[in-house]
Amino acid sequence: MYQNLIYEVKEGIAYITVNRPKALNALSSEVLDELYEAFTSANNDPLVQIVILTGAGKAFVAGADISQMVNLNTLDGRAMMIKGQNVMNLIETIDKPVIGAINGFALGGGCELAMACDIRIASEKAKFGQPEVNLGIIPGFGGTQRLPRLVGKGMGKYLIMTAEMIDAQEAYRIGLVEKIVPAEELIGTAEKIAKTIMSKAPIAIKAAKLAVNNGISLDVKTGVAYEAEVLVAPFSSEDRIEGMQAFLGKKPAEFKNK
Repeated sequence: MYQNLIYEVKEGIAYITVNRPKALNALSSEVLDELYEAFTSANNDPLVQIVILTGAGKAFVAGADISQMVNLNTLDGRAMMIKGQNVMNLIETIDKPVIGAINGFALGGGCELAMACDIRIASEKAKFGQPEVNLGIIPGFGGTQRLPRLVGKGMGKYLIMTAEMIDAQEAYRIGLVEKIVPAEELIGTAEKIAKTIMSKAPIAIKAAKLAVNNGISLDVKTGVAYEAEVLVAPFSSEDRIEGMQAFLGKKPAEFKNK
């Protein structure tokens, strides 16, 4: 089905693996199309509750496919940037949580891909960076917007303007990733986190993602008001009754709103 991805669904988890190891999983136009299709499928599949995104080989994604980009004219280049932005926006806004398992190089478009995930778990071998200014351009898949929101305006500008590549420890220190683990424990740790999230009320997880994503760009007063509106759906659900009764009864909740 896919030429550049491996797509599997097991026990409620969709595993999406960028699979161009000889090209360090570079994001060609074709890869972007397949990522859009895969995440759309995962979002529409009732058997999928969460997604784990990773890369094959020694890279997560080492960047956009420069061999493809070098011959693009301005209009085609802009079109490719918009295609990449559409993929990142989709990943960020699908109903289901996305865990990025960053196994190696996450540079340029790869760093932007990681930042579109809800949670980022990094291997000790992971490397991050936005090297686009070395190529005479700027990040075009959302990096100028997501990076400062994650690490702060000053650090975001520093990383973009210097094109410095940082290791997993520095990425953790500045808030670019949430956890660092040994390489051999990366997928297992992502699965453990996924199963923890899957044990919660799905309608609440969906609402939490929506509230954070849409509220973060608002002032606090407006964001809090938006939070109250998003809360209506989970508060009206059977899962809310189950969760509260289970808490009072000191037993595990059995959520049904999958």
